[in-house]
Amino acid sequence: MSKKFAFWFFLIGTLSSTALFLVLTADTHRQVKVLTNADKLSEDVVAGKKVWEKYNCNDCHTILGFGGYYAPDMTKVYRRIGPEGISYVVKNPEVAFKDSWRKMPRTGITDEEVPQLIAFLKWVDAIDNNDWPPQDSDKGARRRDLRLAGAVGMSRGAALFKEKGCIGCHSLEGVGGDIGPELDGIGSEHDREFFRKYIPNPQSVVPDSTMPAQNKLTADEIDALADFLSNLK
Repeated sequence: MSKKFAFWFFLIGTLSSTALFLVLTADTHRQVKVLTNADKLSEDVVAGKKVWEKYNCNDCHTILGFGGYYAPDMTKVYRRIGPEGISYVVKNPEVAFKDSWRKMPRTGITDEEVPQLIAFLKWVDAIDNNDWPPQDSDKGARRRDLRLAGAVGMSRGAALFKEKGCIGCHSLEGVGGDIGPELDGIGSEHDREFFRKYIPNPQSVVPDSTMPAQNKLTADEIDALADFLSNLK
């Protein structure tokens, strides 16, 4: 390669890369409001962001790649465990993570701040970030569903186990969360009637249970989940 060719190669490459960078930067700024749902920035969402900062949640958690890597990424936590799950964990971390190797300190968050934080996390969840992080992306969720289906079948109870957020705390065949215990083989330990009583009010059956009451489930849904769990043998 001659010096002249190397010079023009360097010059054209640098200029074209710079031009591409500027075009992509301008395009990103042009789409920011759409991609981030800026029109949905309510007072609660803004207040929730302040709650997130007040308690230094970024010290342990990441959002959109920014923050600490000790605890789970929170970019898509709203779809992962839902508003009830978020409320339970932030208000009772010492209970929620009692049996987990990962611990969370009690922050002192108030009852007024909890729904604000949830509003903020719901807003973050709706940001179009090209399916990141992968484990919580739509494609990742489909892969997880296929793994879950391969492990437990596609009964109504299995579908409810996913849809109602049970999988956000419990795992089956390595699929799911680690806040609650793994449920592989749980049907060998308890029968259907146990689950029918336990699911809506865990403490009435096991007084020291750390699981929150699932009192928003219908009787039909509880029966389907009880059938599903009692058959995990």
